[in-house]
Amino acid sequence: MGGLVRGGGVALLWRVVLAAALLCLIGLLPWLSRTDPALTVLKARSAERTPTPEALAAVRTQLGLEDGPLHLLGQWTSGLLRGDAGQSWISGEAVLPSVVQSLGVSLLLMSAALVVAVLTAGAVCARTLWLGSRRRLFGRRRARGGAAIFAALPEFLTASVLATVVGVHLGWLPALGWYGPQWMVLPAVSLGLPAGALLGRLLDDLLPGAYAEPWARAAAARGIPGGRIARQALRRCVPALLPNLGLFLVGLTGGAVAVEQIFDIPGLGRTTLQAAVAQDLPVLQAGTLALVLLAAVASGLFRIAARIATGPALRDGALPTLHSPAPPAPSRLPLLYGGLLLGIILLGLARDPLALDTAARLQAPSPANLFGTDALGRDVLARVGHGALHTLALALGISAFALVAGVLLGLLPRFSGPLLDTLNAIPPTLAGLVVAGVAGSGAATPAIAVAAVAWVPLAAHTAALLLQERATLHLTATRSLGAGRFHQLRRHLLPAVLVPVTRHALLRLPSVALALAALGFLGLGAQPPSPEWGLLLAENQPYAERAPWALLAPAAALALLGALAVSAAGGVWTPRRPRLGRGRRLDEPPRAAEARPAARELVTAGTTAR
Repeated sequence: MGGLVRGGGVALLWRVVLAAALLCLIGLLPWLSRTDPALTVLKARSAERTPTPEALAAVRTQLGLEDGPLHLLGQWTSGLLRGDAGQSWISGEAVLPSVVQSLGVSLLLMSAALVVAVLTAGAVCARTLWLGSRRRLFGRRRARGGAAIFAALPEFLTASVLATVVGVHLGWLPALGWYGPQWMVLPAVSLGLPAGALLGRLLDDLLPGAYAEPWARAAAARGIPGGRIARQALRRCVPALLPNLGLFLVGLTGGAVAVEQIFDIPGLGRTTLQAAVAQDLPVLQAGTLALVLLAAVASGLFRIAARIATGPALRDGALPTLHSPAPPAPSRLPLLYGGLLLGIILLGLARDPLALDTAARLQAPSPANLFGTDALGRDVLARVGHGALHTLALALGISAFALVAGVLLGLLPRFSGPLLDTLNAIPPTLAGLVVAGVAGSGAATPAIAVAAVAWVPLAAHTAALLLQERATLHLTATRSLGAGRFHQLRRHLLPAVLVPVTRHALLRLPSVALALAALGFLGLGAQPPSPEWGLLLAENQPYAERAPWALLAPAAALALLGALAVSAAGGVWTPRRPRLGRGRRLDEPPRAAEARPAARELVTAGTTAR
């Protein structure tokens, strides 16, 4: 008990240090970026006002900028200890009430999006659960890419389509504002669909391993109803995803900036980003602190929920392994999606992405322009093809770095837990602003910002899988035979973790590519006329009604990338396939005559694990 208390105290101290360092870095942001905060604040207050020396001096005196950033930071911290987060530099209103109100709006939106995500995840893995309930999931896993279409769709594109079609043209639901439950539906669907598709794919990858466990085989041999086995298999897999679910919720609260902008929602992410752009330090620091506290509370609650859902087997070392050795069925989907994407890129590379033709603005697809033209008469196919080179190469590099960093830091949960909770509270856009403030705006700024936060969900996934794998029966037996930690790590833990985490990294490849392009659109990386895919989406969004092809072309390329990533992820598996007695593999259905003598013992073990 004393060790647990000491470990919890060290983790709490580590969280406090990280949060304080983050707030100090944000407090120094205007000075690190070598910009005049008085000029930025003056422009944010009134864009028409001339920034004369007298006006700038008045702003500096009013805000106390002449005393330096350390004095302002100390003054804000001392006021925070008294429950006063200061006043906004732009509006002059008290910061704390506005931040609390924005947090409440974001929590409501987060709850509605969670419902949509859970329903979407259930739809994604419904086929696997149905096959398991029919006892037909003892064979190979099948790589499927259907969920990739939803997982790869950018939130702001989904939001734009829903707002235009459902909100404006059809008039079924309101598209702007935040006045009641009806205004919550479209934003929640925009945020919940991609996240639910990703969570559903992760759960769908774990379910075959649960059905291959001894308790499931023994239960099937004894004639227990398939629906009951399916429910227990679902309960067996969910704890491994709860930490990632907590990260998703916190990231949703701070990262839903584009959706909040499109639907005019006064959420915390939008408030924090607007404060960062305007260098309104009191609002920015209070919003960041709220996100950090929310991340710490949510992550702690979901970790406790994962331990409770696993049951006493986690403490007793009585879990069966969730690592499924069954290989996937051969699939041609990666070749199909990869061939389509490669064909689009090659066709686009043969054309000039910067050639202007004002007489051919917003023309529909034709033999001369297969994907049509944009608002400046440029060939959309050429811009999609040339934009793929930079976007995909950088996204692949960042995904590889995130995989390595996520696995390594996931092996050290006591060290990385507070760090990933803190970094997850920072939206990628805010991370880009911080990186730009420290290192300056340039081509490397988006890569550094995205790489700084891309490893977080992979580390959380690694830590959750390791927590359960260390409590398995076979690892308990290995330790009792005197195996050292390095042997356990090399022969048992890493093989069980690398495969699902690698699949997870592939599933997040489209979101990495989109985050890179979104930061470039904000002016933190490549500038127009660069043909990055995110820039293409943002540039053509205002013309969605007149020229939908200009918007659908880069969206289709992103969807193809997502489908390729998901189908390729389904083909990742461990070639080593443990065998049961008499040369039978784990992925083969049990023989009833063999299962009955040991059924009682296996059901007891399964009950303990549940």
